Amino acid sequence: MQPDTVEVYAIGATGHDQMNSSNTDTHAIGRIPLVALAIGSFGIGTSEFSSMGLMPLFSQEFGTSVATGSQAITAYATGVFIGAPLLTLIASRLNRRTLLLALALILVLGNLVSGLASSFGMLLVGRFISGMPQGAYFGAGAVVASYILGPGGGGRAFALIAFGMTVATVVGAPLGTFIGHHLGWQTTYLSIAVYSLLTLAVFACYLPRSSSLDGGPVMQELASVWNSRIWLLMGIAALCVSSTFAVYTFIAPIVTEVAAQAETLVPVALAMVGLGIAVGTPIGGRAADGDAFRSVVVWFSATLVVLFFMGTFGGDVAVLLPLLFAVGVTLMAAVPSIAVLMTKLAPGAPTMMGALNMAAFNVANALGAAASGMTIAAGMGYMSSIWAGFAMTLAGLVVFVASSAFLSRGSTEVADLPAE
Repeated sequence: MQPDTVEVYAIGATGHDQMNSSNTDTHAIGRIPLVALAIGSFGIGTSEFSSMGLMPLFSQEFGTSVATGSQAITAYATGVFIGAPLLTLIASRLNRRTLLLALALILVLGNLVSGLASSFGMLLVGRFISGMPQGAYFGAGAVVASYILGPGGGGRAFALIAFGMTVATVVGAPLGTFIGHHLGWQTTYLSIAVYSLLTLAVFACYLPRSSSLDGGPVMQELASVWNSRIWLLMGIAALCVSSTFAVYTFIAPIVTEVAAQAETLVPVALAMVGLGIAVGTPIGGRAADGDAFRSVVVWFSATLVVLFFMGTFGGDVAVLLPLLFAVGVTLMAAVPSIAVLMTKLAPGAPTMMGALNMAAFNVANALGAAASGMTIAAGMGYMSSIWAGFAMTLAGLVVFVASSAFLSRGSTEVADLPAE
C-alpha cells in the first residue's frame, strides 16, 4: 500500500512527535485553524492567477507588448522557485506557526509593492517578492494541518491546502480580473495585500501554539536537495505542467483577439480552467493512491489530446471554453501522482518536498509564460502559445517514460515505477 503523501510530510517535518498528539488535543484546537490555512492558500492563488487576466492592462499602462508583460508572470514564478528551498532552509528550525506568520507578512509586502508599482521594473520586483513565500507556505501549512487533524489526517490536510488554491482559480482569479478591468489592475493587488494582512491577523489568533510544530535540523531538509532523482522529477513536472500555464497566461488575448469576444468573457474563461482544476483534484488524489506512474502517463497524454484540439479549433469560443475546462481536469488529475513520487524519494524531508513541489509548479509557470511569449513575439500569433505548451508537455512525458527505470532505483518505496 502506498503511504499517504501528507502523512509523510507530517512525520518528517517536525519529527515524529506531532503524530503522537492525542485526539483530545486535536478536538481542543478546533477546526478554525484549518479554515485559516485554506484562507491563506486562497490569497496566494488569487495573487498568482489574477496576474494572467491583468496582464493586458498593466502591459498597456507601461507601454510594453503583451509578450513582454508576461515577464511579470515569470518574475512571480522565479520568486517561488528561489524562495521555496531558500526560505525552507533558512527557517528550518522555526516553529511552523511562526514561519506561517512571517510568510503572510512577505505576501503583504509583495502585493503592496505590486499595487504601488510606478514602473514595469517595480512591478517585476513586487511579483518576485509575492512569489517567494508560496513553496514554504505549502510545506509548513501541510505540517500544521496534519498536526491539527492528528493521525490518519494527512490526506485531508493536503486536500485542505489544495482546496484554497482551487477556489482561487474558480473565484479569486476571475474576481481579481473583474476588479482590475473595472477599478484598475493596481486595485486588485492592493486588495490582495489587505486580504493578506487580514490573513496574518487570523493566523496570529487561531494557529495553534505547540512545541510539536518546532522545526528540525537543517541537514535533514538539505539532504533531499542532493537527490538527483528529485530534481529530475521536478524538471519533468515543470515541462508537463507548463502547457497549462502557457494557455492560462495568454487566455485574455486568446478570448478577445482570437475568439473575438468581449473582455467581460475573460473572467468566465479563467473560471472554466478553475472549475476543471476543482473537478480534477479529487480524481488525481484517487489516481495517485493507485498506480502513480500510470496516472502520470495517462493524464498528461490526455492533456496533449486536449491541447491538440484547442490549438486546432480554439478560435471558436464554443469550443474554447469546454477545452479550457478539460485542460484543468487533466492537469490536476496528473499532478498529485508527481507529488507522491517525489515524497517517496525523500520521506525524511517533507517540508522541503512540499516546497519543491510548488517550486516545480512555478518553474512550469515561468516556462509556459516564457516559451509562449517567445512564439508570440516571433509573430506566430496568440494560438502559438497552445502549441508551445503542447511541445513542452510532450517533451516532459517522453523524458518521464524514458527515465522510469532510473527513478525506480531511487527508492525501494517507489513501487509504481516499472523496473527495466
